[in-house]
Amino acid sequence: MKTTVEISDPLLREIGKLAACEGVTLRILVDRGLRRVVVEAGHGTAFKLRRASFKGDGLQTAFRRASWDRVRDAAYKNRGG
Repeated sequence: MKTTVEISDPLLREIGKLAACEGVTLRILVDRGLRRVVVEAGHGTAFKLRRASFKGDGLQTAFRRASWDRVRDAAYKNRGG
């Protein structure tokens, strides 16, 4: 699809130099740039897990060297799991 876009003269000069160095057209550079904007907008900011630890010293002594299976089994004990 064809469209008209206004680009400032200084930016157009920079884009022209970049396109020449890379051996591509202005159209290709615009396409790349717009695709990058779409990808970045879709992801937003990176997910950051909130700190949700409890006060204390970590696992109880009985579970410090336990396998995950043992920890999970204890968590679900008497819960029908």
